[in-house]
Amino acid sequence: MRDGQPNPVTRLADYQPPAWLVPDTTLDVDLRDGHTLVTARLTLRRNPERADKPEDLVLDGEHLELRSLTLDGRELNPGDDYRLDGPRLVIPGAPDHFTLTSVVRIEPENNTALEGLYRSNGMYCTQCEAEGFRRITFFPDRPDVLSRFTTTIHADKSAYPLLLSNGNPVDAGEEQGGRHYATWEDPFPKPCYLFALVAGDLACLSDTFITASGREVALRLYAEHRDLDKLDHAMDSLKRAMAWDERVFGREYDLDIFQIVAVSHFNMGAMENKGLNIFNTSCVLAHPDTTTDAAFERVESVVAHEYFHNWSGNRVTCRDWFQLSLKEGFTVFRDQEFSSDMNSRAVVRVENVDFLVNHQFPEDQGPMAHPVRPAAYQKIDNFYTLTVYEKGAEIVRMQHELLGADDFRRATDLYFERFDGQAVTCDDFVACMEEVSGLDLAQFKRWYSQAGTPVLTVTDDYRDGEYRLTIEQHTPATPGEPDKQPLMIPVKLALLDGQGRPLPLDDQGRAETVVILRETREALSFQLPERPTPSLLRGFSAPVSLRYDFSEEQLVTLLAHDTDGFCRWDAAQRLYFAALARIIDDGESAADQLPRLTPVLERVIARADEDPAQAALLLGLPTENAVGDRHTPLRPQSVHQAVSGLRAAIGEALAEHWWRLAKDLEADAYQGDGAAMGRRRLRRLAIAYLAAAAGQGALDADQVADYVARDFDQPDCMTNALGALRDLVHNGLAQNGRLEAFAERWADEPLVMDQWFAVQASVPGPDTVARAEGLLAHPAFEWTLPNRVRAVVGTLVNGNPSAFHAPDGSGYALFARALKKLDGINPQIAARLASGGARLKRLEPALADQLGAALRDIRPGASANLAEVLDRILGA
Repeated sequence: MRDGQPNPVTRLADYQPPAWLVPDTTLDVDLRDGHTLVTARLTLRRNPERADKPEDLVLDGEHLELRSLTLDGRELNPGDDYRLDGPRLVIPGAPDHFTLTSVVRIEPENNTALEGLYRSNGMYCTQCEAEGFRRITFFPDRPDVLSRFTTTIHADKSAYPLLLSNGNPVDAGEEQGGRHYATWEDPFPKPCYLFALVAGDLACLSDTFITASGREVALRLYAEHRDLDKLDHAMDSLKRAMAWDERVFGREYDLDIFQIVAVSHFNMGAMENKGLNIFNTSCVLAHPDTTTDAAFERVESVVAHEYFHNWSGNRVTCRDWFQLSLKEGFTVFRDQEFSSDMNSRAVVRVENVDFLVNHQFPEDQGPMAHPVRPAAYQKIDNFYTLTVYEKGAEIVRMQHELLGADDFRRATDLYFERFDGQAVTCDDFVACMEEVSGLDLAQFKRWYSQAGTPVLTVTDDYRDGEYRLTIEQHTPATPGEPDKQPLMIPVKLALLDGQGRPLPLDDQGRAETVVILRETREALSFQLPERPTPSLLRGFSAPVSLRYDFSEEQLVTLLAHDTDGFCRWDAAQRLYFAALARIIDDGESAADQLPRLTPVLERVIARADEDPAQAALLLGLPTENAVGDRHTPLRPQSVHQAVSGLRAAIGEALAEHWWRLAKDLEADAYQGDGAAMGRRRLRRLAIAYLAAAAGQGALDADQVADYVARDFDQPDCMTNALGALRDLVHNGLAQNGRLEAFAERWADEPLVMDQWFAVQASVPGPDTVARAEGLLAHPAFEWTLPNRVRAVVGTLVNGNPSAFHAPDGSGYALFARALKKLDGINPQIAARLASGGARLKRLEPALADQLGAALRDIRPGASANLAEVLDRILGA
């Protein structure tokens, strides 16, 4: 759609089972220079569930040149036997059972949308979720049509020695003219969105895994030859994930081979295609010289996530795209639990909550708000959102909390066994929870259908030995949902005495309890010897916004003594937000906040060696976006001045501590274990505080710059090299050509260069808009490479508010030009980047007018993907 007209809407209420089923699919893919011929033989039969109303056969297809079409061997004629109705192939009067064979011509080399079959750095690969398979051949492209695929690939052997698809390899051989073929057979029925194909010249890291039942599974990870040494961490992560899934969820791998291929041009992070996962290179390649600690952790998480999909997504899949969170929310929960078991559970939980609160909550509270299971959509590509993934995971976590670990495991066992090989719904998942536990979760299911972030308002009172706690819930209106119903919310809490020790809550002496909030307002009562400090929402037991009027003394108590990692972090964040509010709203200075903050921070620093990674979380200030989201109207420049000023003030006030931490945490040699990563994390935070103070003239700039530069000039890993470069560039410290030296050294490492681009696009301040314009014109910038686009445009728009919201509107002008250009290349990426404008209605009026005008200017002629996002932001 590029005519400015509204997009057609697909509604959950209109769902009907498929009229036709495809038990078997045989594909023959002939790869040639400039074009590819795809021969598809589909075994079709009418769905008995729809037999009462015979319908024409309708197959989806986009950008396909139909060469021939036969039904049971009989050539079909256009007009008489079939018609092309826009992007669809319609065959009227088809028999109840038949075989349809089609031959289509496609051009993967010209496919810049990166959907269906396309080329990336000289290799062919596919991305079919959500609706990309229709770009390969005509097919009923919907997730509830499951088929057994047999795929044969033909290609030039010298250029494409590796030919991969789903399932197990069953045949291969030579052909005339230096060509060859390979045939793959997937014995498990799957929707076409899980189809995958790769052809290229790649290096392979091989290993094996012995399953719990004694089967040997071949493990093969593929990447470009120069990247072979960057696959070891992914292989280790994969093997640990396979063992963990057997132990924790009882899920054993089912094919003879499991494969991962690293692809540089990829719209998403990774894709769980059955037996052949295709990954963005950023989510699978890792080496200390080129990869930061954070990226190492991401690789571990994403490898596990996609592997876990083998059961939660592949063996049991979605009935329709409205149920997307059935597989994604559940699998995010599973990968979060895996990461928690592999690392510090407290740190992983806080990181997950931090991401949810500061990224998904704004989505849930703005124009892009939608339920985890939406009632309607225009382009399903636009609903691969944090709400579906991250909030969806929290909904699964609440069910885990409500049932307990043992019953939850029994419920998931029932779910996998009952629905193996089927396409099902979120209701089916919850029904298994109800059946095992005996709980009535009818009210709980509102979490799936109701958008928005619930607000829990807690008040308390202490009189004559009785402590009364009142909890009220309210979910603000969201677009299309003005009225909200009460939710079923598990609230885990404890009560601490004056020394921070937990008080007994009942006759059994339990120090923690879970309150199940069902009504709009509920009151609790406890007999206690003193007024306690409430430790609320422990473990972040529900994805809600908590409002309680904590005193500063209570926050200090929680931060110093609470055993719950989330509550400690939340207390620290509340102290920071309060200090920043006094600067932004009350006109106080950053220095005015130090007497209240530094004693608390010194106590955290004193205990930092107990868990350096957790200490780094507690000592880090909120991001400018997180602070801005708590102020209306949003004044990005005021927020930037407050955050940068407070960071510099803390850097100066605690400089002695930061210097000590930086030097004490220096390492003689690189280590890649979690403890070493935690120490590096805390050290980099200490150095960042020193650099911030030096950048504002509060410390000796030359002394700090010289110390920071040591990590750049003699790095033991990319975490320190890149961290040093960021500290120098962001704070205006003398970097003496190191920015240029970094680019020269790493010019042939695309993922490292992405970081180089991002470091510059994230420099605070309006002047960065001009810098970003220069980056877009840089010879190494590619509009067709999503990672590079995200590194510049995505970083500027989503991670640098003081630049994006430049008072002169230059950031908005760049944003609009980038969206327009991208929309003609890759509409999915354009639409996802466009959501960076979602804070439009919260901006101060002058900025809102400029951003609104920029977005309205590009709305006419926008693609269906981009138009839907722009309309939601603009309120059309």
